[in-house]
Formats: sequence, structure tokens, C-alpha cells
Amino acid sequence: MKRPGIRALEAHKSQFTAFIPYGGNPGTEHTVEQLAGSGLVEKIYLLTPGTGPVPFKGCFPLRVRSLNAGSTMKKIAARTTTPYALLVLHDLAIEFGRFALERLASVAGATGEGMVYSDFLESGGSSPVPHLLIDYQEGSIRDDFDFGSVVALESSALKKGAKEIGNYRHAGFYALRLAIARRKGVFRIPETLYTKSEPDTRKEGVKLFDYVDPRNRAVQAEMEKAATHHLKKIGAWLKPGRAPVNLDEGEFPVTASIIIPVRNRANTIGDAVASALGQQAAFQFNVIVVDNHSTDGTTGILRTIAARDPRLLHIIPSRTDLGIGGCWNEAVHHSSCGRFAAQLDSDDLYLDGSTLRRIVETFLADQCAMVVGTYRMTDLNLREIPPGVIDHREWTPDNGPNNALRINGFGAPRAFFTPVLRSVKIPNVSYGEDYAVGLAVSRRYRIGRIYEPVYLCRRWEGNSDADPGTAKMNLNNWYKDKVRTIEIRARQRRSTK
Repeated sequence: MKRPGIRALEAHKSQFTAFIPYGGNPGTEHTVEQLAGSGLVEKIYLLTPGTGPVPFKGCFPLRVRSLNAGSTMKKIAARTTTPYALLVLHDLAIEFGRFALERLASVAGATGEGMVYSDFLESGGSSPVPHLLIDYQEGSIRDDFDFGSVVALESSALKKGAKEIGNYRHAGFYALRLAIARRKGVFRIPETLYTKSEPDTRKEGVKLFDYVDPRNRAVQAEMEKAATHHLKKIGAWLKPGRAPVNLDEGEFPVTASIIIPVRNRANTIGDAVASALGQQAAFQFNVIVVDNHSTDGTTGILRTIAARDPRLLHIIPSRTDLGIGGCWNEAVHHSSCGRFAAQLDSDDLYLDGSTLRRIVETFLADQCAMVVGTYRMTDLNLREIPPGVIDHREWTPDNGPNNALRINGFGAPRAFFTPVLRSVKIPNVSYGEDYAVGLAVSRRYRIGRIYEPVYLCRRWEGNSDADPGTAKMNLNNWYKDKVRTIEIRARQRRSTK
């Protein structure tokens, strides 16, 4: 395919038709002035819900219901008369760097990609701070992928994609970028091409749960519809229906084991173990704690408890290269592991003494390979904190395995039929290992759900995801996108057999 080079760029001085959301932000005028004076923008549209005249010279009003509506994407496509549409995604002031627009057009032309985005600088303090994003990949189909605030859309990919998307109120841009990614791809420029202020100043650990906010259920339903359409288009959609699991397979010393990986949680491990040992059930169970070479007193606490209660197995692995997933493998492949293996993090608690019993009852009732419960977010003193109860009601028996590729987790607590978990194996990492296993299990087996709270997820300053920061969040998101890429390819291969 012939791609435009320097001569083509010079021949098309007007590379962009620009679209800017406007809700009264005074900084928008400066953004408009930059674009109008660049010589590369043919026309500037202000996306606005109002009916009055636009306040800035050289702009045209484009009345839209919302920025993310499908109808908005179609209007943008219809009015793009240049090689690229320049879409500003947020109503805030943008300060473009020198030759930033030229760079966007040049890279878009050189790569032939359908959508291009870049890193940026974040204003605040004495000087702007670089905000680095992550590369888009095949598995980047979560609807909260961060593109920053400026994207360039190749005209033909934009117009073809807009014809395909439905009449969404909320999922228009999401459906459009999935369609563009299918046709021409999405490319990140690892350069800070503009400066903006961050409108959402909440901690990353708080933003993490936006997608499960009950107030967003209507949004989530549309996102699921768009994601399902995309998976069907790329041959990665799983048909409804999973065969029941033979839960009588194998011989086990107890019915269930509660698995607790831990490293340096002296202030919470005692509570977690007490919660596990306090379960009330008619069947036999044990608690397997894999102590990953703690150095803060955790080991002594566990030894003391194990000495007085033989149901606690305190394991210190011989290996020193284990993440949380590796610790899980140690426990699950131990000869003392029960028929069902239930998760409990070292700083969390079960809601009450009935949690383990309800998990096993769900296995037996649903004949499933995995059970996922519902949890309540609390502080260290068990006071509920936002967003409260996380029930993942977006999971449905028919489409849950597909929708799981769009969201960032399965919920908690998670429990597994041990023979299945032993066959799948858990990635030896300390973030996303549970998500990877959940996707792999859902590809082949039934997953049971408990929609009432049975687990307390405690948040405190020492939590690994309380406020991981942008760099850590990028690494975490990149890994989960890579897990999705692996899973999409596995499902594509499955659908062709």
C-alpha cells in the first residue's frame, strides 16, 4: 500500500478537520487559536449540546447529544474532508507542542495506522510532568484504555468505522476505535506532543473501580454490546453454553482449602487467618498459607497459630522467585490441598463464617470449575468506603466469558475446582494472575456466581493497589492487555477448530 510521505504532506497543507468538545471552558479559545494558526487545520468544529452561536471566530458549531454518542461519531465522520480528523476527547485546555500537528500527520502517514495518539505533559506545580501512556495491542479492548486527550483518525478508516457502529448513547467512541483497530490499527507516538491539565485528580486506586459503579450500569450494557460485536468480527467470540464439570474427579484429603499467599503483612495476617479458620461448615477444610519469606514478623505469627491449630498449614517455599501466582501454585499442587481452593488475600477477610460453605454449595449446585463472589470495599477498620459493594453483575452465564475481556477483573473471592486449576497453572506474577486464570477457565468451563457480599476487601496505605501511581498502573494495564491478547488468540484458534 502506498503511503503519503513528505511530498504528500506538503501537497495537503490542510491535514486535519478538528473537533473540540466545548462546555464553557475558557481555555478552549486558546486551543482554537493554536489550531487555526497552524496552517494544517482546514476547519474547526465545536462539539456542543447548546443551540446558541459559537463564541470563537473561525469555528463552526456541531450540535451533539454527547461526545461519546454513536451519532456524534457519525457526524464527525461526515464532516471530515481532510486526510485526518483531529479529535480532542476532553473539555479542557490543550497546549500543543511545536510541530506537534505535523508530527501526528507524519507518523499517521508513515505507519498507515487508522488512529494515532501520543504521550503528553501534565501541567501543575513548577513545571509540566511527562505522562506516558502504553502501546495499543490486540488485547487492548477494555473500554477504559487511556489515549490521552488528543487522537488523529485516518479519514477512510473513520468513515468506514462510523457506518458500522450502532446508535449508542455512551459507547460510540469505544465502538468506533474498535472498528478502526480492526481495519487499520492504532499507534502510539512515544513523545509528549501536548500539555494538558488532569481533570480527574482522584488516586489511581480509586479510579480503578469506576467501571463497576452501579450508577454506570447503562453505560456498561452498551460497552458490552460493542465489545461483543468486536469479538464476533475478529473470531474470538465464545458461544453460550459450557458443559458441567465432573466434581468427583480425584482424591483429596479435605473438601476445601483456603489459600493465603503472604509476604510482610504482620499487621493483617492474623486477622485473615482467624477469618479463614472461623469458617463454619459440615465438611472438612484447611487453610494453606504460603509465606513468601516474610521479614517483618509475619512468619512468627503464623508459626504460633499453626502450633495450636493443625488446620493451618504454614508453608515457606524453597524457591525465592515466586510472585503471588507462584505461591498459589505451591499451595494448589501441595498434597494437602482440598478438592476446592478458595482465595483469601492476606489483608482481607471473609464477611462471616458462612463464606466457604456458600462457595462449596455453589460449586455443587452449578457443577462449575470456578466460583466468584461479591465483596465490599472497606478501610482497615471495616468501615465501608466507595464504591462500596462490587458484585460484577455485568457477568451473565451466556456472555460473561466474552464480557470478561472488556473489564479488568472477575471479583472476589475466587475459588477453583482444584483439578482444573492444576491443569491451567497460574502465571508467576503478582498482578493480574487471577484475571489470567479466570479468562482461561471461562474459555472452557462454567463459572458460578454469588451476588451477595461474602468478602471484605480492605484498603489501606500498604495495599499494592491503594495508589499505585501512573507508572505502576501502566505496567499493570500493559500486562492485562497482554493477557487479553493471549486469550483472544486462544479463542480465535478454538473457533477455527
